[in-house]
Amino acid sequence: MTQRIIIADDHPLFRTALGHAVAKVWDGAEVVEASSASAARAELESGSAEALLLDLHMEDSNGLSVLMDLRQDYPALPIAIVSASEEPRVYSAARQLGAAAFIPKSAGLDEMRDALSAVREGDSWFPETDLSEDDDLARMASLTPAQRRILGQIRQGLLNKQIAYELEISEATVKAHITAIFRKLGVNNRTQAVLLAAKLDVDQPVAAS
Repeated sequence: MTQRIIIADDHPLFRTALGHAVAKVWDGAEVVEASSASAARAELESGSAEALLLDLHMEDSNGLSVLMDLRQDYPALPIAIVSASEEPRVYSAARQLGAAAFIPKSAGLDEMRDALSAVREGDSWFPETDLSEDDDLARMASLTPAQRRILGQIRQGLLNKQIAYELEISEATVKAHITAIFRKLGVNNRTQAVLLAAKLDVDQPVAAS
C-alpha cells in the first residue's frame, strides 16, 4: 500500500520544496498537497496518512488550535509543524500539544530531511532550545472541540445570544459550556479566558501572566 504524506501549506512554492524533502525521506510515497486546514482534514478523512506536515498560518487557521483539533481527532497521526514562527515558546507549545516535530521555514533542505527522518522513525525533532512546559496549555488542551469553538467566539467578542445563534444551540447550553470552560481553565471571567487563550496564537508574543 502506497504511503501518503499530506502537506498543508497555503504557499505553492513551499509545498513544492517540502515535497522534495519528503521524497528523499519517504521513497515512493504519494505526496498530497492541501492549501488549507479544512482541505487537509478532508484528505485525512478520505484515507490514511503516514504523516501530516502542517503550517500554522493559513486562511482558515491561525495558531495552535488547529493542531489541538487534529491531535484529538487523529491521535496516532504524526504531525510535523512547518512554520515561519521561530519563537521558542511556539516550539514548546507545539510539542506540549502533541506535535512530532517543529520545522522552521528558514531551515535548509538537509535540516528538513533530518526532521522528517526523525518523524518517519517515530521520534521527535525540535530546534535546540529550552522547551519548558506550560500549565496553561495543558488546561487549554483539556477543552472539548465544542468548548474551544465557544472560546474562539468569546475571543471575537460575541455575546452568549450571538454564540447560541451561530452554533444553533440554546443560550442555556452556551452558559453551561462557558461555566465548564472557566472551570477547566481556572479563570473567573471572559477577559481572563481570552488572555489565556492568546497563548495559542503564533503572530505575537504573549505577555507573562
